[in-house]
Amino acid sequence: MTGKQSRRDLVREYKERRSVAGVYVIRCTATGEVWVGGSRSIDAQWNSSGFSLRSGGHPNPALQAAWTAHGEGGVSFEILERIEDETLTPMGVADAVKAGVGRWLTELGAMKAVG
Repeated sequence: MTGKQSRRDLVREYKERRSVAGVYVIRCTATGEVWVGGSRSIDAQWNSSGFSLRSGGHPNPALQAAWTAHGEGGVSFEILERIEDETLTPMGVADAVKAGVGRWLTELGAMKAVG
């Protein structure tokens, strides 16, 4: 197998992979503030959130303020649950994410990460 073929295979595998939805939490260790959110692609969510926080453009002003005040080391990210039911339709996945976010908001006494 040549380098090009192996790269082509990797690209194909990446494009064919199924993203997993889920619920996550972001915590400010300095203040104890907690934010919960959901994502259609939970494994990529921290990359997305971290980028918007580092660039100063996160849609949640309180979360952005905590990041600005305490930096990346003062904020943690954790996946709370994964929704891996392959029988769910896209709307079913969205409903499951929404329900999961609601449960975790209540359980943790958290704020919404976005919106």
